[in-house]
Amino acid sequence: MPMTSIYALPELNQESTIYTHFVVREDAQLLYGFANKTERKLFRLLIKINGVGPKLALAILSGMSAEQFVSCVAHDDLSTIVKIPGVGKKTAERLLIEMRDKLKDWHADPDAASFELTAINTGISAPELNDAKGDAINALVSLGYTSTQATKAIKSIYQDGMDSEALIRDALKSML
Repeated sequence: MPMTSIYALPELNQESTIYTHFVVREDAQLLYGFANKTERKLFRLLIKINGVGPKLALAILSGMSAEQFVSCVAHDDLSTIVKIPGVGKKTAERLLIEMRDKLKDWHADPDAASFELTAINTGISAPELNDAKGDAINALVSLGYTSTQATKAIKSIYQDGMDSEALIRDALKSML
């Protein structure tokens, strides 16, 4: 499972649905899990790209949410994709070129629900996720907080004009 899916899991002893992708190879049977259909769909698109296997696709989905990846592709944001461990400049360029056509109608597909996961988990609309709030929430989630905890902390301390660094610092202080 990508880390974004792991963080989206509920607390212990609570019911959860995991969407899976099953791979049968000569030497192995592999089961990949995702918190929602959007991540699974993006995973399936990523592994079709030349040079991107399941491990790299999981690394990409662990490094950023499906929505952030779609946004990076839409805006040709090479620098953000290169920051993901295991993704070099050439791979990032290939991803941008090959995924551009595959993702152009991403948000128009009702089954893809491209921006719903983050909106559901964080209570923040998709456009807001590209700003300091979204960056701060993602940073807190990557530090191990649940998206619910991160969102609650950010909403409690947010003031207009705050940058992501200030939001993260203040949110961490508020959660002590």
